[in-house]
Amino acid sequence: MEREKITLTGAPATMLATLYGRALDSKRPNSVLHDNEAARTVERIEYDFARTRMTPTSAVGVAIRAKVLDDWTREFLAAHPSANVLHLACGLDTRVHRLAPGPDVRWYDVDFPDVIALRSRLMTAPPGDYHLVASSVTDSAWLEDLPADRPTVAVFEGLSMYLTPEEGRSLISRICGRFPSGQLLFDCYGSFGIKLQKLVPAVRNAGATLHWGIDDPRELESFHPGLRCLDALLSVDMPGLDSLPLSGRVSLRIMSYLPGLRDVGKILRFAY
Repeated sequence: MEREKITLTGAPATMLATLYGRALDSKRPNSVLHDNEAARTVERIEYDFARTRMTPTSAVGVAIRAKVLDDWTREFLAAHPSANVLHLACGLDTRVHRLAPGPDVRWYDVDFPDVIALRSRLMTAPPGDYHLVASSVTDSAWLEDLPADRPTVAVFEGLSMYLTPEEGRSLISRICGRFPSGQLLFDCYGSFGIKLQKLVPAVRNAGATLHWGIDDPRELESFHPGLRCLDALLSVDMPGLDSLPLSGRVSLRIMSYLPGLRDVGKILRFAY
């Protein structure tokens, strides 16, 4: 099998670290995510994944974060079997394969054109009403082209921190204004996490830059009438942390008592 050479840089390159993290987790006896598609995708890529500096602890952390967003998406689709899913900055995330949405779900994987082209070469399209959208998520045209006749959940993992505050506000207000109802599911850094970005190997090694830190999620409720925060889980309080290796559990326990570090990362769920 001829493997695909990867030449991405900047923010798009960070998707290799999270892909590798999910693949490493899938090989553990007590895997959190069981993302076998991620493991198969890694095997198709020619890249020195040691450059990601992904450790067993950080790999499980990646899987735990993804599982929270997966579970929230499943809950939304259980309540709305005919819905749109906007998977923004999808990268090489295999979320659509993990969730296997029903036949009445429209699923849109959205990312830069070169990322979508790479995804098309590496990954098999799932069955159902599935669409690839080759565009920056900050462009407005792609969103206006989508049908707005259904409740819509937007899932964006590893995206918000790479946006400027203005881009983040615009994206959220445009999604909420386009569809009749739905949810926004995403992770974010706090402002202290933005200051510590050079300590994150995936960010540093890719030459990427983080911009937007969110300290008070309820401030985002002003972005659109009726937008409300349903959940704001701190990284140190997420379900499933007992799956971490002992060293990871100890580190998070210490972080949970330190102001600033305790709030370094969150996973948010909003309804509109």
